[in-house]
Amino acid sequence: EAFAALWLQLKGYRILARRYRAPSGEIDLIAGWPLFGAPKRIAFVEVKQRREGAALAEAIGPAQRRRIEAAAAAFLGQTPRLAGAVCAFDAVFIAPGGLPRHVRDLWREGE
Repeated sequence: EAFAALWLQLKGYRILARRYRAPSGEIDLIAGWPLFGAPKRIAFVEVKQRREGAALAEAIGPAQRRRIEAAAAAFLGQTPRLAGAVCAFDAVFIAPGGLPRHVRDLWREGE
């Protein structure tokens, strides 16, 4: 997760929370973009380590997505200053020996 957070920071994101826990679920990273000023985009990021690219698409199942969405709603409820930001569900995939792969908008809420 630390490597994924660094990767996002290099892409211009500010890490707002790590390992955010709510009664309904957990989110690995919550990042705001741009790095400076009020975030215009909030990414709720799941970090996964996988050996093969083919396994990446199935790495986050429907039940896990629902838990992440519920935790995201809890986070937003606690931080009203972020109400105007666009929210997205992203993932950072890390494969041994390679650079992280940031996938924006991996899914939409309720899919």
